[in-house]
This record gives sequence, structure tokens and C-alpha cells, in this order.
Amino acid sequence: MEETNSFSIKYWADDDKPREKLMLKGKSTLSDAELLAILIGSGNRNESAVELSKKILASVQNNLNSLGKMSIQQLTKFKGIGKAKAISIIAAGELGKRRKEEGVQELIKITSSRIVYEIMQPIIGELPHEEFWVLYLNNANKIIYKAQLSKGGITGTVVDVRLLLKTALENNALSFVLTHNHPSGKLIASEADIQITQKLKLAAKQLDMSVIDHIIVTEYGYFSFADEGIL
Repeated sequence: MEETNSFSIKYWADDDKPREKLMLKGKSTLSDAELLAILIGSGNRNESAVELSKKILASVQNNLNSLGKMSIQQLTKFKGIGKAKAISIIAAGELGKRRKEEGVQELIKITSSRIVYEIMQPIIGELPHEEFWVLYLNNANKIIYKAQLSKGGITGTVVDVRLLLKTALENNALSFVLTHNHPSGKLIASEADIQITQKLKLAAKQLDMSVIDHIIVTEYGYFSFADEGIL
């Protein structure tokens, strides 16, 4: 019977497998070597992906900046690292570098309907067709994500309630602002606008979320359900 390789990650407990550990305990619990092991996927006949990752990191004194400067030729000198794995490591390093250069962006806090209009007018204010967007907010009413929920003709658009709530849950949003444009330029809430707002408000309530406003956007102005007292 062929002897199993005790170094192989597949024989470890789930808690010790980098991918499983990330899913169960979160990305911050992983060591640099474990994160690198996820990138390379597998090691060689004598080393697991984690052991190989430790060897690569040790070659640069465990300095991630130095790791990011390694070339394909330098990386492929390690047994088990081919060109494809080397390219993955280099690409990940470049993404990390670009993220650092961009810095941390300050989240925009929604304190008035005017702020929503200023954000959305350049996006949907001058479109010839109607689009429905959602601004997803955290517990401080700061925008953590915004997305187009639907796109339709000039006569209207269909809103997917399930998709809206699914996206809210995925982004840990606690509330959201609904917004859509009126290509006609009319700043009046239609009966359909009012109905979909109430439908979404009721659906959100079932998940302990809230709709804090619905803004109709045109090229030159906006209409706020909350400001008008019809939310």
C-alpha cells in the first residue's frame, strides 16, 4: 500500500486548512504563510503548501514588501512553484501595492436628501431611460455599497426585492436609500413609485432593516419621500 504524505494539507484537520480556516475564523486569523498557501494551492512531494510558503517567506526574511519584489525566475527556483503559481504571487503583491497606494477612502455619511442627489445625479440624472439604484448603509448611515438594482425603458423599471435584500445581507447593511431617475424630468412620485417603496419598506422590516428614504432624481432636481412625509 502506498504511504500517504503526512505533509499534505488534505490530511489536516479542517481548522488547520488555510481555506477552511479563512471561511470559519476570518481572514485576519491566517498567518502570512497560510495566506500565501491559498495562492499557490499545493506544495511538492515533501512539503505542504504552508511549509513551502514558509520557506519562500524565510528567503526574504518574512518581509512581504520583499516578497512582492521577487521575479518569476526567483520564485520558480522553489520546488513546487511553476510559472502559473509565481504569476499568482506577483499579481497578489501588485494588488496589495495598489490598495496601499489608494489608501482608505472615507465613507460618505447620508445626513440629508441633498447628499443623495449629489451622489446620484451624475450617475442617473441625465439618462434617457429609467434606472433603480440602492445605497446600502451601515449603522452610522454611511454608504458601504451602492448598486444598480434594475434598468428599464422610459416607461418604468422592475425591481427585484429578493436581490435587494440579498445584497443588503451580503454587505452587512442595516438600512438603505432607494433612488431612481425620471427621464421625463417630472418631480412627482407615481402610484407605482409609492407602491414599490411600501413593498420594499415592509420586506426590509422583516429582516430588521429600514428604508430611510426614496429619492427621485432628474437632471435639475430631486424629490424625497422622507422630506415630503410619504415614506
